[in-house]
This record gives sequence, C-alpha cells and structure tokens, in this order.
Amino acid sequence: MAISEELQANGRSPKSLQAILGAPGVGGKRVTALEKDGGLLNFMQSIILKNQHLQDPFYVLDLGVVLNLMDIWTRTLPMVRPFYAVKCNPDPAFLGTMAALGSGFDCASRAEIEAVLALGVSPDRIIFANPCKSESHIKYAASVGVNLTTFDSRDELEKIRKWHPKCALLIRIKPPEDSGARCPLGPKYGALPDEVAQLLQAAQAARLSVSGVSFHIGSGATHSQAYGGAIEAAKSAFETAARLGLPQMRVLNIGGGFTAGQQFEEAGSNVRAALQTYFPNSQGYLSVIAEPGRFFVESAFALATNVIGKRVRGELREYWINDGVYGSMNCILYDHATLTCVPLACTSDRANPTCEGDGTYSSTVFGPTCDALDTVLTGHRLPELQVNDWLVFPNMGAYTMAAGSNFNGFKTSAILTYLSYSNLI
Repeated sequence: MAISEELQANGRSPKSLQAILGAPGVGGKRVTALEKDGGLLNFMQSIILKNQHLQDPFYVLDLGVVLNLMDIWTRTLPMVRPFYAVKCNPDPAFLGTMAALGSGFDCASRAEIEAVLALGVSPDRIIFANPCKSESHIKYAASVGVNLTTFDSRDELEKIRKWHPKCALLIRIKPPEDSGARCPLGPKYGALPDEVAQLLQAAQAARLSVSGVSFHIGSGATHSQAYGGAIEAAKSAFETAARLGLPQMRVLNIGGGFTAGQQFEEAGSNVRAALQTYFPNSQGYLSVIAEPGRFFVESAFALATNVIGKRVRGELREYWINDGVYGSMNCILYDHATLTCVPLACTSDRANPTCEGDGTYSSTVFGPTCDALDTVLTGHRLPELQVNDWLVFPNMGAYTMAAGSNFNGFKTSAILTYLSYSNLI
C-alpha cells in the first residue's frame, strides 16, 4: 500500500505528508512505510540483508515521528511558533521536513543560514539566535536578508550597528531560575537584570531597533516551572523598554529546553499559564516564538552499528562497534545522554535476530577509535553476539551526528541516512 493510501485508510489527511515528500532534502528519495509492529527493526534488518556487504553504520529517519510531534506541538502550544534549532541536527532531509511543516529556523552561524536558505526557505523564517557573532557572519546575514538576531552585550550592539544596522534585535536575558538542564546556558549567555536597562539605552543611542526579548532556560530542561520565572523576567524587560520610551516590543522568544513526552505536557502547561499571567490580551500585537531542538529530532532517528570486534573474559562480553563517542555517541560526553540499544543478530541468527529468549551477559561496548575514553556502554546486559551482528540505538537524533568528528579516520559525516514513515495514529 502506498503511504498516502495508508494515511487515508487510517483517517489522516495525506496533505502534510505529501508536502514532506516533495520537500528539498526529501523529494526524489525513497521513503519506506514502516509496519505497525516492529517496523523499525524489520526495516533495518531488511537494509542489512539486502546489502550483504554492508558493515558501515547507518541512520533511519522516521518522518512520521516528526509529523506527529508537530501535531503535538500545535495542540499544546498553538500560540507559539517553533523555530527549529539547526545546531541540534542539520540533516538536510530533516530540515526539509521541518520547512514543509511550516517551522522557522534558529541558526547560529553563516553555514547554518546557508543550509536553510538552500532549502528555499525565506530569510524571514530565520532568527540568527547567537548572541555573540563573528563580524563576517553578521555581514553575510545582512546580505541575504536575515533581519532578526539576539544580543546581550554592548560590544555586540556595536558590531550590529556597523554591519547590519537595519536588523531587528531581541535582547537575550538570563533566566532567573535553575531548570535542571542537561546543558545549562546561563553561565555563557544572557543579560543580568541590572544590565537590561543599560543595554536597551545603548541600543537606543545606536539607533537600533529592539523588537523583543529572548531567553533560554537550558538544553534538556527538567524543571519546567523555570519557564514561568523566565517569562516573568521577560515581562519586566518589556516594561523597562516602555519606561525608557522605546517603541513597543512585539516579539517574545521563549527559547528551547523542550523534551517530548510528559515533560513537554508539563512545560506547555507552565508556558500557557505564564503567558496568560504576564502577557494577557496580547493577541494581535505579540508574536511568541521558541527554539526547540531535541523535542522534534531526538526520537526521529535511530542508529544501526555493526559489531566489528569481540572479546570474552569469563562472564564478561566486550564488543567493539563502528561508531562511538568521537562520532554519533559524542552525546554521552557533551549532551549527558544515557544510551540504550537493541541487539540485531542478522548475521549469526537470522531466525531470531532480536535474540528473544536468549540469556544475557554483562557487556561492555567500545567505539572504534584507539582511545580508551571511547566507551559507549558498560555493565549493559546483552545476549551473546558475534562479529558482524548489529546493535541498534534508538533516540539518536539530538546532538549526535551534528557534533561528531573524523578522529582516527572514522567519518561521522559519511554515515548514510535512510528515510521511513510510520503512521502513529
């Protein structure tokens, strides 16, 4: 059954998916519909079996997950437009999917802006959300019409005044509360409360337009009540601007920190309540945007890795795979991720590739490089596997391939991505 026919059979309009299938980065590529039960593993197994000599790692991107998450975002925060944080995962097919679904984009560099513009996205759907930018990147943004950016210092204002004076600005403030984020951003970015008035006055003196306020409670936040305190602080900055006689600010950027699942439901509730409390009756003049990254991409990607080595020491099993912490699993170090994996014994046991019913051993999984730091899992229970079997890692979309290196000659950028679609309703 074709994907569009499957959608109609399940009562879901194929319109959004058709837009995705024709999007830059996706159009012209094969997209495989996943089965209802065990579809992802079955698809990965089929890739392996159809390519008998395949030993390189590969990703699978599930476009159905992305579409479903956009539906969840729209239902939960209908008043907040997402500007996807490109740094989280710049895969072209994923970016094209987000563009087709109407997302804006949070870019932090010239290269990220170029990647988004290459998809045919209008520059007014981009925010240059880096409070400290190279002058050459500012000049490039001006040349292509990216006219919204953030700042949190006088020196940044001076660079913008010189190279992009027509750019609209958002003052980036430091949130007042600890969000328990995986990766806190407050130590690096954000104006302190007693700096806000001075920065607004400096912008006014430089004849720069401050259109609103931006904040970020930290990547992978766990305490969603921090959104309430940050929105209250943003309201204070709005009031300060009004008191100083600046034109009415019209943009509130609530940043990122969102994670799919129950945490997002809680975050959405806190954001809605805070907007109602501090920005009541704002419809018609206030544009609320956000910079979600991992919310949209983390669960959309899975990674298959090949077992390239094995060592037995008593009851301990040690395996080497062909991706690791210098590649996709850099998220262990830089994003404080906790990984899980599923065995796929396509080579040693095709009749039972998921090893159901098999006994397990305490196992260590190493990456391929010659650094002992390159250790992916320790004390993990796995069945007996053989060289050329596979380990599948789910939830590998956020801060994985984006930050991988070519250390020891293992090139993260060379890992292929296969496209799939699961109908999640």
